[in-house]
Amino acid sequence: MEEILIFFYTYKEAIFIIALSIFLGIEVISNVPAVLHTPLMSGANAISGVIIIGGIILVGHADASRINTELILGIFAVIFGTLNVVGGFVVTDRMLEMFKKKKK
Repeated sequence: MEEILIFFYTYKEAIFIIALSIFLGIEVISNVPAVLHTPLMSGANAISGVIIIGGIILVGHADASRINTELILGIFAVIFGTLNVVGGFVVTDRMLEMFKKKKK
């Protein structure tokens, strides 16, 4: 228990910034109009693409002879980033289908 308190005391500024950014992100995203959803999704896909590249670099530099934190975090970054990009493209494609004229 004492180690947890020391950790929070040591990194209190970083924890405060993360908590503040979570609340700010929720407030900003909840007030986004539907018209801006697709451009924001494209921006999120671009950020996830950068995360995928970072994860690939992290896995490439990790020591492959043993399982360590770098390898696990890199694999998770690649998997979750890929899922986010693919999901974003699927949602964007479905939204764009709504605006196409229907064939008679």
